[in-house]
Amino acid sequence: MQSKYKIGLLRGNLLAAALLLALLAPAAPTLPEALLLWLATGWLGVTAVLLEFSHRRPAMVPWQLLPSLLLAALLWVAPERYLIWLWAWAVLIMLPQPAWMAALNVLLAALTWWSLLDRMGLEQAALSGLVLAGLLLLGLVRSRDLQPLRGPARRRMRLIPGLRLWPRNQLSHDLVRERARAQREGVHAELLILQTSPGRLWPLARRLCRSTRSFENCYRLDRRTLATLLLSRDAEQAEQRRDRLLSALDTTARLRVTALSRVESLGDECRALERQHTPLAVIRGLEHD
Repeated sequence: MQSKYKIGLLRGNLLAAALLLALLAPAAPTLPEALLLWLATGWLGVTAVLLEFSHRRPAMVPWQLLPSLLLAALLWVAPERYLIWLWAWAVLIMLPQPAWMAALNVLLAALTWWSLLDRMGLEQAALSGLVLAGLLLLGLVRSRDLQPLRGPARRRMRLIPGLRLWPRNQLSHDLVRERARAQREGVHAELLILQTSPGRLWPLARRLCRSTRSFENCYRLDRRTLATLLLSRDAEQAEQRRDRLLSALDTTARLRVTALSRVESLGDECRALERQHTPLAVIRGLEHD
């Protein structure tokens, strides 16, 4: 199934949940309860609208933190009306989240269960606590099982749909492939790495993708660094292409261009860029290239 259909289904579910909370909010008997419901409605609506643009921000932490706090607040403010929502902790614990966020969810679930003890008898409290603990444990096990599947998603999380922009691990694989192809076909290949400020990275990524050929991928290495592999017939054409590319980018970013035959590893090139004092460094190939 294509991702756009999954996004459409998820967006529909989020909007349906927002509509349900919007219907509950006017009937809330107290102002704090109504405000919490409206906040949850707004969060669900904004998340649904901005779902496809989550590549611009880390979706994990704020996306997880706010619903957890809202759920805990509702259970504390109006437990008699939202007691059944106690089981929602098992759903939240299964969603993608860092370890500290999972620990926070477990803590909030325990605190909200503890705050409801005076509304339950001893047997009910013990049974609900055991069931909640079991559900949380199952949720954590399920979340752990899904970790290998979430790896590629996290690596693609901040990339822009529609652009030839790939994550760092893809470049590590492509370096080996393109080096072998350059040697086999006798072409000149260069690795260009550029570093800019986080605020300028996405506009620069668009210009970089537009200024390179359709078969030349671009890569996002981190929140400040982009890279691309440039393929040319020979070193002379490579220099001309490099000049045109730098002119098209029109940037003050720090750049490092290394002939692929001189690239030992991607990590070494990135560290060399960090230590570089000049705006542009060009490391040409060996004489027999």
